[in-house]
Amino acid sequence: MTKGRLALLMLLVGSTANSGCVAAAVPVLAAGAIGKKQFFGKKDEDLPSATPPALAAASAQSTPAGIPAADAIPSAAPTTPAAPPPGSVPPGMQYLYGSGEASAVSIQAYLSLTDFLVARGGDFAVGHPISSVVLAPDATLDAPKFLKCGPRQRPAVVLDIDETALLNLGYEADDSQRSGAYDQKRWDRWEASGVTAVDPVPGVLDAVRAARASGIEVVFNSNRSSANASATIDALTLAGLGPVVHWQNLWLKGDDATGGSGKDARRWAISAKYCVIAMVGDQLGDFTDLFNASGMTPAQRRAQTNSPKLRMLWGHGWFVLPNPVYGTALKGDIDDVFPKDRRWTDPGAQPIAATPLPAPSPVSAGTSTSPPVKK
Repeated sequence: MTKGRLALLMLLVGSTANSGCVAAAVPVLAAGAIGKKQFFGKKDEDLPSATPPALAAASAQSTPAGIPAADAIPSAAPTTPAAPPPGSVPPGMQYLYGSGEASAVSIQAYLSLTDFLVARGGDFAVGHPISSVVLAPDATLDAPKFLKCGPRQRPAVVLDIDETALLNLGYEADDSQRSGAYDQKRWDRWEASGVTAVDPVPGVLDAVRAARASGIEVVFNSNRSSANASATIDALTLAGLGPVVHWQNLWLKGDDATGGSGKDARRWAISAKYCVIAMVGDQLGDFTDLFNASGMTPAQRRAQTNSPKLRMLWGHGWFVLPNPVYGTALKGDIDDVFPKDRRWTDPGAQPIAATPLPAPSPVSAGTSTSPPVKK
């Protein structure tokens, strides 16, 4: 970081240094008490990018599933998709990082969050009871149970970071011009060095200001690495989302007993200090790890979001943002995505009959059908 940037950062974090001692880290539940875990192999799917954009773009332009190309020839060995044309951007990135529609959806979500937080902050201020929206360790999606808030426990809103609080513009711009598999080391380098190449998600700054003005703590819970905590603090602060203190209002991968990418253990640790009245994320795992249980199909996850026990949480404690670029939402073949009892075949579709060519016109002797040649 340049000296100028460091000086700016020191001005922004100055208020943190004067706010008192950093609170001791709250005890974390032992690994044996943790409920469901995520099963993502080596990749944390809430970090960019689970599907390399070049591969996603190639897939989006390929023949639709189940419809073989007319000239398809079986290959003895898999081929590596070609790199995207220079300067092109995959459709999901066009939407999330470039469209007014994505900006409007994000602002809409954060305005709804603001209204919710102001109301709950008023309840807390006058002594009315407030409730946690964090599922308890023994909860299931079919039988959800929530943690209890202690008397006068300060309320908090918990936000994911990547594509929820921050847009990783620098990383994704670079990623859009690459092909090949996801590289965790490259993402680690981004965490450590990309602090000035991010923007706040549209709407988040106003929501964070409103939360703090209402006496509600703003806490971040991310699968960014704990080893890069100082760089993540810089990124959040320079984007206008500070003050941020690790283990106080910033929790990262490696900060709990499991050390894994599941976020429930960290949510329970945060709940030991605060009454979590709202959560914001771009993936279902930002609300409970139960959505990422091993073997759960895309159709089952979708059905659970609309179940009678959970559907009223959306916009009433759980606030979700769009992310068509990477993550747990981007799964499923044609049978996962489109129910077989909702398929349609065009009843008017007819094979295209060959049209006979017109008979050649008689040609008079001495005439030519060739075009004139320019001299």
